[in-house]
Amino acid sequence: MAERPKLHYPNGRGRMESIRWLLAAAGVEFDEEFLETKEQLHKLQEGDHLLFQQVPMVEIDGMKLVQTRSILHYIADKHNLFGKDLKERTLIDMYVEGTLDLLEVIIMHPFLKPDDQQKEVANMTQKAIIRYFPVFEKVLRDHGQSFLVGNQLSLADVILLQTILALEEKIPNILSTFPFLQEYTVKISNIPNIKRFLEPGSKKKPPPDEIYVRTVYNIFMP
Repeated sequence: MAERPKLHYPNGRGRMESIRWLLAAAGVEFDEEFLETKEQLHKLQEGDHLLFQQVPMVEIDGMKLVQTRSILHYIADKHNLFGKDLKERTLIDMYVEGTLDLLEVIIMHPFLKPDDQQKEVANMTQKAIIRYFPVFEKVLRDHGQSFLVGNQLSLADVILLQTILALEEKIPNILSTFPFLQEYTVKISNIPNIKRFLEPGSKKKPPPDEIYVRTVYNIFMP
């Protein structure tokens, strides 16, 4: 029996959360080794476990994978969440790249100064409703299917749902003018593997708090 993937990252969302979401959507159980100190990070770096000296790092199938997008691609491809052909794969990748640009703004938000955090909420709201959500609303309206690409769940759906729910934590009515995305969010959230991940007690991480922010600074700041 293959060993379960092991995730190396602080005990919080950050760039690892998309990987947790994808593994959960694929029905893959995983273990986590949380980084809590600078010494733990140095040990990984000195042991040649981090190709570019950075986390996230995922031990899977005898490899130590780094770079978030590469990890997502590997897991999605392995578990049939990356489309059925080159055209679908390219569409999925395009949607994911766009969504991750928006998600990165959300990831960095807790690390801003308090005055800047409020400004950034306004900025991420504008980006979502003007640049990103209209794209996905049109895709869903035009092809009339439940998923962004093809007729089954893909990496694009997982990342978009993660991003929508993270935004709704800050801006509860952000989908108010996007009826297709509203319906889509409910449908994808109720897919059994994803529904389990959204329930209390799962490995889904809560919104970042001061303890998480302080831990990240202690680990990564010189």
